[in-house]
Amino acid sequence: MRAERVIRRNSRGGRTAAEHLISALRCLYSFAVADGLISEADNPAKRVPKPRRLASTRRALSEEQLSQVIRVAAATGDDPDLDLLLLRLHIETACRRGGALSLCRLDLDSNQCMVQLHEKGDTVRWQPVSPTLARRLAEHADERGASQLHDQVLRYRSGRPITSRRYDYLWQRLGKHLSWVAVQQVSAHWLRHTTLTWVERTHGYAVARAFAGHNGRSDASTTSTYVRADVYEVAAAVSALTGEPHPLVIHRADAWKAPNVTLPLLPGG
Repeated sequence: MRAERVIRRNSRGGRTAAEHLISALRCLYSFAVADGLISEADNPAKRVPKPRRLASTRRALSEEQLSQVIRVAAATGDDPDLDLLLLRLHIETACRRGGALSLCRLDLDSNQCMVQLHEKGDTVRWQPVSPTLARRLAEHADERGASQLHDQVLRYRSGRPITSRRYDYLWQRLGKHLSWVAVQQVSAHWLRHTTLTWVERTHGYAVARAFAGHNGRSDASTTSTYVRADVYEVAAAVSALTGEPHPLVIHRADAWKAPNVTLPLLPGG
């Protein structure tokens, strides 16, 4: 598997390919044990160690790096409005790419300033957003033909829904203007790291965990069971991030102090 893998720029020696192969074989042999075809002691897959997963090379962007990304996205490309909306959605919600692509008209709650995110593992959560982003997402959907409840929100000017190829185009374009984006292979997921790092530093671990949409026991230690943050605390973090009041935040005098985080300016915002 390591010898025949497709070698990409971010290749790490085929460790992930080997890990996936061993995981698949362990799954196969576990079914054989469950069906009585072999005994637990005769399971050869359990004796093969999996390669240790390396730490991610992704990290939070600095304020200056984030500003550069936004400036280049606004000044280049065939649809800067779409790209700025994409960037702001990821910065405010720390959503994954799949969450943004699956966003449909039914997932927008403009009154409460929230969006419903559908992400990996079939997880679903309501995430607070700023009034500016809530309004602009609804306007974008109206302008580009997302009139039905299940229509995808993010669309090209032609009205065609975007796909993951828009992300490829965006970050390849940014890499042509910002060498560090290309060299370090920065992607939309780096924005998730950026936002969650800021939330953890300013609002604590429990809020960062809720902001990220982590709710399984494997995501953290047992202590996290007792220190859960609710949607109102996430809304307070969004309010502090964007510098805008949020309808879910009540009597929170310290929630309106804007941090040193650059957000894309949206048309009409």
